Amino acid sequence: MLHSKGIICIQSQRSHSLTLHSSRLPCYDVVRLPSRLCMRTNKPPTWQFGDVYGLDPELLGMVPRPVCAVLLLFPVTDKYEAFKQEEEEKLKGQQQEVSPDVYFIKQTIGNACGTIGLIHAVANNQAHLEFESDSPLKKFIEQTSKMTAAERAAFLEKDESIRVTHESSAQEGQTEAPSLDEKVNLHFIAFVNVGGQLYELDGRKPFPIVHGKTSEDRFLEDAAEVCKVFMARDPQELRFTIIALSKD
Repeated sequence: MLHSKGIICIQSQRSHSLTLHSSRLPCYDVVRLPSRLCMRTNKPPTWQFGDVYGLDPELLGMVPRPVCAVLLLFPVTDKYEAFKQEEEEKLKGQQQEVSPDVYFIKQTIGNACGTIGLIHAVANNQAHLEFESDSPLKKFIEQTSKMTAAERAAFLEKDESIRVTHESSAQEGQTEAPSLDEKVNLHFIAFVNVGGQLYELDGRKPFPIVHGKTSEDRFLEDAAEVCKVFMARDPQELRFTIIALSKD
């Protein structure tokens, strides 16, 4: 078991490029935060982020199990924005049953969708993951556990340990990273299994989206089905990336 002197024992089995087809990553932090915030020891990590190379059963079968979270990078197009607005209006008139155990945070920091996705993935899987006693992320989650999504976002804005790491990691790499205020058209969201329900967690949305029942054994396949819907919405787009947080 690897304990981290940074945030959590997660390492990334990936190069600079994150591609299901071919795309560059605007939210650079999701690639570098795990390795930057983890002071590695000579022990292997227990949970790792790894590429999902495709959504066919054979390719999904290559992903180590169990999987506790899935991150999807996708293009924010006019079609998606129209769908997002319609979805929000529809769900506001319905009564989604969202478990109180779901940890959800709004995104109010520019170009921080990777950080928000990482927080969503980790905060909703604390039973699986081990933290160092002085982990900044562990402390952040504990301090914000009783807060609303908006209050957590405001708290994150003032959290120096996470903010500084996000900004420094976002400015590293082989390609020029965007500033925190620069508009980008790619976005990260997270999928998690909480209480046997599949949740989509997007800091740009006002609330979690419930996608129905799931299980530990079926979670990756169920999340993949939702990812297919994102892709079908923009069939001409190739800029989709899927990352799974799985046990090595």
